[in-house]
Amino acid sequence: MKPAILNSSPNSNLDSYDDKFHPMEDETIPYRNLKSPESKRRSLHKLIRKLDVKHSLRYQRTPEDTYCNVYSFDYCYFAKVYLPTVWWTDESIAKLQKGEDVQAEFDKTVMPIYSSAIHDWFGKWGSEFGWKKIDSLTEIQRRVTDEGGIGIICAKRKTVGLSGHIVPIVPETEKKKAFRENGEVIFPLQSQAGKLNYNYFARKRRDWWNHARYSSFVLYYHV
Repeated sequence: MKPAILNSSPNSNLDSYDDKFHPMEDETIPYRNLKSPESKRRSLHKLIRKLDVKHSLRYQRTPEDTYCNVYSFDYCYFAKVYLPTVWWTDESIAKLQKGEDVQAEFDKTVMPIYSSAIHDWFGKWGSEFGWKKIDSLTEIQRRVTDEGGIGIICAKRKTVGLSGHIVPIVPETEKKKAFRENGEVIFPLQSQAGKLNYNYFARKRRDWWNHARYSSFVLYYHV
């Protein structure tokens, strides 16, 4: 399966609400440097500072919506990892599986995909794009920090049609740490858009993924 991704748009940028499902055209946003674990970590922290989810207009909540999926997509896009913000329609998937060429066209061949649906997408399609399921917060935080990889927590809402939540797990630094008890990660170091936006947090939202509103959550990792 090929990735569903729209063309970049000049109207899609950090200072605008427009064209959120399109990748941004901004040469000042750094991509993850894949040379070494250290270069990966360093460039991811530069990316977090540049995206500045806490202040950038692109990620601020509106009366209608929050944008955890948009921020997670942007983080992964500039980390050179595929995470969908739109996904193929069933008709498009059928054509692609027959070997037909299908181009991503908004509301025609692809539709927006939100966090509850991304939760299920990981299980069905994630491995085709290099995602690996991890069962331990301690393990996924270790790998994100040690390897400079990409970690995701994604939770699915119990109520069909309501949005879940998706959050990147990010590498630790000397000052910014996951919260541990007896050496085990209880709250990983994360970065999120949502009702509240944080460039970094660990304990502030505690174990949000275990809230009664969610039916389940998954942890996925990409090198």
